Amino acid sequence: MPTPDKYYVAFFVTSCKSLDEVKSKYGATIAAHMTRSNELHKKGSLLMAGAFLDDPGEPVTTMGIFPSREAAEEYAKGDPFVLNGLVTKWYIREWANILR
Repeated sequence: MPTPDKYYVAFFVTSCKSLDEVKSKYGATIAAHMTRSNELHKKGSLLMAGAFLDDPGEPVTTMGIFPSREAAEEYAKGDPFVLNGLVTKWYIREWANILR
C-alpha cells in the first residue's frame, strides 16, 4: 500500500494548565472525547492523536493526525473539548511525509 505524501495535523490549545487538571475537572468531557476519537480512528479518519506532556507555564495542547483536511475540520468542529469551550485556539497544518 502506498504511503501518502501528506497528512493534516490539527493542534488544540486548551484553557487547562495540566493533564491532571483535565482529568480531575473534566472527566465526562474527556470520556466523550476518547470515545469519539477511538471511533474515528477505527474508521480511518483519525490516524493518531494525543496530548503533549505538561510544559510548565504553557496550557495543555493536543494534536491529531488526519488523512485529509476535511477529516481534520470535522474532528475539530465536533470535538467535546471544542464544543464545551475548553479549547482557546485550534488550527490545522499540512504536513509533508518524507517516508516511503
